[in-house]
Amino acid sequence: MKYMIMLYGSQRDYDAMAGRATDRPAMTAEEVAAMHAHMGKVHQELADAGELVDARGLTAPVHARRVQVRDGAPLVTDGPYPETQEVLAGYTVVECASFDRAAEIATGFVNPDNPGEYVDIRPVAEHTDELF
Repeated sequence: MKYMIMLYGSQRDYDAMAGRATDRPAMTAEEVAAMHAHMGKVHQELADAGELVDARGLTAPVHARRVQVRDGAPLVTDGPYPETQEVLAGYTVVECASFDRAAEIATGFVNPDNPGEYVDIRPVAEHTDELF
């Protein structure tokens, strides 16, 4: 079964990674490099185990656009969205034997020094009959 592990962040997180302090301190280049090295290590381990399907980071929320249809016309809104604290920041898709294994893998993406940090895991539907 394939599982998507969804990682979250906010515009403030992206600003910190870019070295800009907001309500959280700016990250140093070394801290950003360490974070990327950690992600690279986890992904390489998953690739070596044959469990990695895909992994990507997403650009900062400021680059996002929300598309809705209002009265039959498209309405496009620029991000970031103040009503949303966190957005999808990246994802990793794994193919593994069980939800328990996917949860075990997901713990590698959570910073144990940040008690509020989390990831979500959802099975990936291969066919429409698996959606429900």
